Amino acid sequence: MKKTRVGLHGVNGHQVLKQVLGNPRAELVAVSAWEGELPANVKRHATLDELLANPDIELVSLCSPRRRDQAREAIACLEAGKHVYAEKPCAMDEESLDAILTTAKRTGRLFHEMAGTAFEQPYLAMRGIVARGEIGEVVQVFAQKSYPLWTARPLDEDVDGGLLLQVGVHAARMVEHVAGTRIVTARAVQTRLGNPRGGDLRVAAALSLGLENGALASVIANYLNPAGFPSWGNESLRVFGTKGMVEAVDGGARTRLVLAEGDRGALRIDEPSSSYFELFLDELHGVAPMPLSQEMELHPLRVLIRARRDVVDLL
Repeated sequence: MKKTRVGLHGVNGHQVLKQVLGNPRAELVAVSAWEGELPANVKRHATLDELLANPDIELVSLCSPRRRDQAREAIACLEAGKHVYAEKPCAMDEESLDAILTTAKRTGRLFHEMAGTAFEQPYLAMRGIVARGEIGEVVQVFAQKSYPLWTARPLDEDVDGGLLLQVGVHAARMVEHVAGTRIVTARAVQTRLGNPRGGDLRVAAALSLGLENGALASVIANYLNPAGFPSWGNESLRVFGTKGMVEAVDGGARTRLVLAEGDRGALRIDEPSSSYFELFLDELHGVAPMPLSQEMELHPLRVLIRARRDVVDLL
């Protein structure tokens, strides 16, 4: 099988180095904006422009040093004839997001954001339960995403996208991609309360969402996960329907399905998590289309961009 030749730019996020090394369908060719160790045969470029000038590279994975620059860099990759896989948020304003999509369509290159939340367990199992109608029609959703306020957390939101776009987008994906309910309205409030270092960093945010079927959703996102919590991310998802409810709490460690006829207990996780990068390779190699359309994939980000534009800052 012909391998997709990959270039990696930046380490500011969940770069796919481990997913590429040893992959039978992908080969790491070169990197830029990189200081870590690499196999001896991987070429190092000083800049993204140098990386894009490398004719051997077919796909670029972007974890740009400054997230504010990533949309412009994604467009440069597409213009250079490369497919793009971009860390979230791939863009920080709607004009830049639309410019990426327009460029991808014009150049015929594939573009995807690292948006695989719904295809990791236990959320993949929850997605199936909702899709099969086991809990009836979805009426209300609660989603929580919490990370630690670690010392290296950027104070400038342009570095990693900020709380709403970097953290809240995960919860918005849970609402749309797991609970299967499209967001049509979003109102957000946020605060710097609890930030001991100053700067632009918001520490907590809350969103009130209206869904396409008339349902409601609430999202909280924060940098308040205590050091004593057993996992880096403290996330919860509860989906309430007309026939029951399904939940995953404590970072996905505990799950439960309760229907009208009784408590079914923890979910059966029969199917392994699906790597979104591998699903991208499926599309590139003509095996199968992505499980989400591009519009569905990026709609949670679009919602959060609009909510951030009109957000109320309490402090």
